Amino acid sequence: MPASERITQLLDPGTFVEGCADLQTSDPLQFNDGRPYTEVIRAEQKKTGLHEAVVVGQGLLNGIRVVLGVMDSGFIGGSMGSVVGERITRAIEEATAQRLPLVIVTSSSGARMHEGILSLMQMAKVAAAISRHYAANGFYLSVLTNPSIGGIAGFAFLGDIVLSEPRAQIGFVGPRVLAQVANIRMPDGVQTSEFALQHGFIDRIVHRRDQRNEIAQILRYVGAR
Repeated sequence: MPASERITQLLDPGTFVEGCADLQTSDPLQFNDGRPYTEVIRAEQKKTGLHEAVVVGQGLLNGIRVVLGVMDSGFIGGSMGSVVGERITRAIEEATAQRLPLVIVTSSSGARMHEGILSLMQMAKVAAAISRHYAANGFYLSVLTNPSIGGIAGFAFLGDIVLSEPRAQIGFVGPRVLAQVANIRMPDGVQTSEFALQHGFIDRIVHRRDQRNEIAQILRYVGAR
């Protein structure tokens, strides 16, 4: 589901206000694998209508004001580069400053190779922002969708409550990477939301049609208004 549709599905009509839209991706490594990275970004922007692989902002969810981040796997696999990490970090910091609940919907294949270590650094930066959010008694609800693989697991599983959609692929190292790099074959069904629920890694599996009401109920339970 594209980020725009996900936002429409979760938030009350006409209430979403996007943030950090001015942050644009640069090309710190002059990466080129047959096409310059800047050309890849422009092509993805044209294809998806997005500036980057995450959209952040504020809106009302069944009348409750939240800070929302929604990743879009249609944009370079939803990979997390420096701008994606910065947008998510700023959204977390906004939730902390305004004492608002934070909801992040992940849909990503992991770190973005085009930005090398600058991409990998985003995992620590986002996790540190979440830690500060918790230190200020903030609430964070994570929603895992298909796929939620790789570096984003570093913050996706840090939620006070972690939800997932049915049959979503979730985990840290994807099965193809394990097979190619370490020659390890994962049993069928291991990196799924059902397996994660059975083994206590997530709290509940919720179909997308029920997520707005489910999330609103959880937010009211923890005192959000």
